[in-house]
Amino acid sequence: MGPNPDPGGTMVDLPRIAEHHLAVARSAANGRSTELVLHDGVLRQAVIALRAGTELAEHNSPPAASIQVLEGAVRVTGQDSPVLVAGTLEVLTHRRHGVVAEEDSVFLLTTVTSVDEDPRGPER
Repeated sequence: MGPNPDPGGTMVDLPRIAEHHLAVARSAANGRSTELVLHDGVLRQAVIALRAGTELAEHNSPPAASIQVLEGAVRVTGQDSPVLVAGTLEVLTHRRHGVVAEEDSVFLLTTVTSVDEDPRGPER
């Protein structure tokens, strides 16, 4: 059984998942560990753990995204934002960006991968 006691369910134990992935990232050759914890239509939430100094390379942003630091401190490259620390929630810009772990860190990345149109049409 993985770190999420309710796989496929609606309950996600973020502290437990964060602790697990931080331990994995600390010993991984690439210094990272990740798990998709929620996938509902266009909504995705992933827990990402990075060992200090590890970087997620610059990439294109989805239509909407936010980062919430659960533990540690990270810096988002490509946008004007300070170092984000545990408890911080930041909306990501639509420009290319990357993430650098200033210390061993875990964050929740929330993304909307596309914009669905209302099936009822523009005039509800």
